[in-house]
Amino acid sequence: MNYNILTYALYMPLTIGLTIWVAKTLFTNGRIFLVDIFHGNQLLADSVNKLLVVGFYLVNIGYAIYTLKIFESISTTQEMIEKLSVKTGTIILILGAMHFFNLFIFFKLRKKAQTATT
Repeated sequence: MNYNILTYALYMPLTIGLTIWVAKTLFTNGRIFLVDIFHGNQLLADSVNKLLVVGFYLVNIGYAIYTLKIFESISTTQEMIEKLSVKTGTIILILGAMHFFNLFIFFKLRKKAQTATT
């Protein structure tokens, strides 16, 4: 059995599925912040929200594909699980970092919007 191919076959659906789930969660729950930042302009908030999701997909799925290659040969199930956990863990850390970066930007924009209205 070629464990490298099996690892690839598990890694891509796992990371893409995880990215889609996180993006949908952020899209749904981030809208209210954007509407507040844009002073109730729902059309603008929705447009920005969609653009953020597209960028999120491009960065995360692009990185997952970019780091797909495994240079060493995997010869056991244990090695496969270890390699898969490192690669998937890296993607999860990147998703978390992007989430906190987006929150930071949202709160900076919100604070700026609140300052402008007072």
